[in-house]
Amino acid sequence: MESKLNSEESHNTTIMEFALVGFSDTPNLQWILFGIFFIIYLIILLGNSIIILITRIDSTLQNPMYFFLGNFSFLEICYVTTTVPRMLRDIWTQKGNISFLACAAQTCFVFIFGGAECLLLTAMAYDRYVAICNPLNYPLVMNHKVCIQLVAGSWISGIPVEIGQMWQIFSLSFCGSNRINNFFCDIPQILKLTCGETLVNQMVVYIFTVLFLMVPFLLIVASYGKIISNILKLSSAKGRAKAFSTCSSHLTVVVLFYGTAAINYLQPKSNKSERLGKLLSLFYTVLTPVMNPVIYTLRNKDVFMALKKLLPNY
Repeated sequence: MESKLNSEESHNTTIMEFALVGFSDTPNLQWILFGIFFIIYLIILLGNSIIILITRIDSTLQNPMYFFLGNFSFLEICYVTTTVPRMLRDIWTQKGNISFLACAAQTCFVFIFGGAECLLLTAMAYDRYVAICNPLNYPLVMNHKVCIQLVAGSWISGIPVEIGQMWQIFSLSFCGSNRINNFFCDIPQILKLTCGETLVNQMVVYIFTVLFLMVPFLLIVASYGKIISNILKLSSAKGRAKAFSTCSSHLTVVVLFYGTAAINYLQPKSNKSERLGKLLSLFYTVLTPVMNPVIYTLRNKDVFMALKKLLPNY
């Protein structure tokens, strides 16, 4: 009986900190990776800050679409800042230790900002739907008060849910290894370290993923289904091209963000490769945000012209 109790105590250890594996499996590339990710982080900060600036000061961009774009760029900065500075620190010090509380906080903020991005992308799709399918009532429907409510709802609505989910997961018992095979604290890797059966917790993760990922995605798909249907009815080829150009950048961002996030969080555990999971995490947390300013600048004529006015000598 006593040996059994000792065995249980040894398995149900209290973990005070986790060890992020990150990119320590490629020791010869550590400084190259540091340089690459540092430059990428600066580009994200600079690119999204420029979009925020031009959507605030340029008179031609004072409409709901660019109001949402400015908020989305700010959200991107917040989202990336929860993971990349920590990753750079770990590569620089070649230590991946992170306290239990810091890991819980990082996971919580990643999901709060990630959920807010999903909802804000849905609000942006709704804005394009009203602009193209109901243009006469667009100024009335998408007035400034409604825009503020949509942005505030995107930011706030997921916070209680995400905090509750993090509380549930980090209240579990953890056994054995404290190594997280990723560059930040992510739920799929954390659940692998918990004791006993985690099916219920995995189902909760799937439910919240469907709620904040798939439901907004389906709403976006429905909006663009209506948008494309209306665009194809336009008699003018120039009008169709202009309508498509206002939507193409947003649609590209949606596909990149939702595609990689859905594969990572909805893929069955039995089919999931840790290396693939790390690669997908890197894509939607770092590479997609660095591409967003480029996509919106190159594929959106108004933003491109506003940028030229801001930087007339370049």
